[in-house]
Amino acid sequence: MTDASIPAFSLGQQAPLARQRRFMPAGVAILAVLFLSVAFWNGFPLMFYDSGAYLEEGLSGAFLVERSPVYSLLLLFTAGGWSLWPVVILQAVMTAYMITLTARIEVPRLSLAGLTVIGLVLMGLTGIGWYVGQVEPDCMTALVFLGSYLLLFRGARLDRTARGLVIAITALSVASHPSHIGLIGGFLLVGAALRGFAALLPRLPRPDLKFAGLAFVLAIGLILASNLALARALFISRSGPVFVFARLMQDGIIQRLLHDTCPQSGYDLCPYQARLPHNANAWLWGEHSLFHREGGFAQSQGEDDRMIMDSLTRYPLMNLKAALYDSILQFFMFRTGDGIESQERILRSELSHDTPGQLPAYLHARQQTQRISFESLNMIHVTVGMLSLLGLVLLLNHAVLRRRWDQTMLPGLVLLGLIGNAIICGTFSNPHDRYQSRLIWLPTLALLLARAKNPHALQPVEESGT
Repeated sequence: MTDASIPAFSLGQQAPLARQRRFMPAGVAILAVLFLSVAFWNGFPLMFYDSGAYLEEGLSGAFLVERSPVYSLLLLFTAGGWSLWPVVILQAVMTAYMITLTARIEVPRLSLAGLTVIGLVLMGLTGIGWYVGQVEPDCMTALVFLGSYLLLFRGARLDRTARGLVIAITALSVASHPSHIGLIGGFLLVGAALRGFAALLPRLPRPDLKFAGLAFVLAIGLILASNLALARALFISRSGPVFVFARLMQDGIIQRLLHDTCPQSGYDLCPYQARLPHNANAWLWGEHSLFHREGGFAQSQGEDDRMIMDSLTRYPLMNLKAALYDSILQFFMFRTGDGIESQERILRSELSHDTPGQLPAYLHARQQTQRISFESLNMIHVTVGMLSLLGLVLLLNHAVLRRRWDQTMLPGLVLLGLIGNAIICGTFSNPHDRYQSRLIWLPTLALLLARAKNPHALQPVEESGT
């Protein structure tokens, strides 16, 4: 039996044109509702420590160095002062659209029932719903992946409307967090390298760089325009050195630098070197941290830059080993629930000031009224995440052995993206479960689509002549 004769996902072939036209809107609607189910269960959009800062920046127009102005202004434009439901609904619709479009492109015969099964599996076995329903740009990291893949490798299969929507969603997603710039930049470099290799191996796909490049340019434009609107200056980000400095402190490199150079170096922290924490979060967010006494994000960039460069010059191998360790650690950290806890003490004053009408619903949400336990949930999510990573490698290896290079693109880009995300977050910030758990559903999606397209996708390759 050939692959073409196997019903997609064993749920029936896609019917004629009329049903195909209904597939996208119906699929987006079904998946969006599924992805919002956690927020519905909570009774209010999920909140993170940073959610209040995004609201303050967007609604008051006060520039905060440590927060993306693009996502903050998105809260303003989606009427965040009136309700936070519109922004999470938008996030759910964008995520549902990108998954549905990817499924339609990868598995043209996939039925609506098959797509629904994929959505149910993602909701039941991964943490996708906990990020889509959260007032935080974390859910958009995965959209950078899917958008880059569609624009680089499937742009020719998209009609003009779909291509325009993917470019817009990808640009907004990239602009919503500085780390996303590195991700799409890496994908563009991979695409350029593949075009070069295609000259030697003609069967390799030739990525189309122009659409992903356009999304990148639009994202940079959004970032510059938003910074200009709030900070009255043109720049990409001012917070990078602060987060790198905190990670170096957590790794003990800053303490080593101060021990070796003070008092001759004249660093402001020389008198306090014995009091510095070995935890990045304690340094950045601790209530009595010296970081805030020294001016916080707004005043510390110059000193941080100088100490970072000094440490790189003096201890290059120590820096390399620490960055490698943090990146590997980050790659395997993807437990669901990082920071999803009661935020009443932290965010109550911000919500009382910025969105007083939403305060009662916020205070009555499950997140504020009861402890949400993730121990049992992570027995499933972490196990599925590990198995999905293994399956992704097997899927990629299977396609390489068969020389089906086009089938290597999605699993290959997901794997490279997960590695890139771990390097970016582990090196330029510090390892946190949420950085990788917001993406770990992508390998599961890639495996589900491969299984829907070909039930024998992971069966061993038979030797020729046997």
